[in-house]
Amino acid sequence: MNAGERGARVREVRRRLAQDGPPWTRDHERDFETVTLPERDCDLLRDLLISERVATVVEVGLAYASSALAIGEALITIDPPNPRHVIIDPFQDRAYSNVGWELMRDAGLDSIATLIRSWSSIALPDLVTEGFVADAAFVDGSHRFHEVFVDLYFLRKIVRPGGLILLDDDWTPSVRTALRYYEKNLGWTAIPEAFVGGTPRNIGDDPAAETVARCRAVRLPDSLVEPPFEEFHQF
Repeated sequence: MNAGERGARVREVRRRLAQDGPPWTRDHERDFETVTLPERDCDLLRDLLISERVATVVEVGLAYASSALAIGEALITIDPPNPRHVIIDPFQDRAYSNVGWELMRDAGLDSIATLIRSWSSIALPDLVTEGFVADAAFVDGSHRFHEVFVDLYFLRKIVRPGGLILLDDDWTPSVRTALRYYEKNLGWTAIPEAFVGGTPRNIGDDPAAETVARCRAVRLPDSLVEPPFEEFHQF
């Protein structure tokens, strides 16, 4: 099967997921619609990764696999010599009955993807120890401030200098605040045009608050430099 045929297979699974939903969902009202990354945001994620010519991506959170399928489509489209997609999700089997991973298998993406069924706070340090390097990361795991902060701490050691870190649910104050530390203190640069046309959300779901894109992209500096502790900036 060539790259074109593999890409068509991924797009078909993505189409069915967006149109019909997954074959199984948790017993929560509109769980798929609430949890999953909307199709248009997935398309923007895919297009950004293609434009960056990424070969290796690490993803935190799998759930119903909408974003993982988009990342997989990007890797198949780019067709690098050794594509790799590492996905971290401790809840895929016990909370999601492996539905997301089965969709990845249906798309043929298990040939380039690895699922680590562990907490990101455990899996990411292990990847650092292994010397794993990624071109980009997509973060859609826990939305608690301290857990997002820890994910970003380790991802800056995994994603290569000049690479991308992309986050879902930037409209939540916890995610925005965690990211703001790295922008203010470690030179991470926002790419505001990356998700133009994506799903809009009010910050904190407050109708009176600013409307922002659901997802956010930032670029890491060209080198991993630790700033002097005296240069701390409030965030």
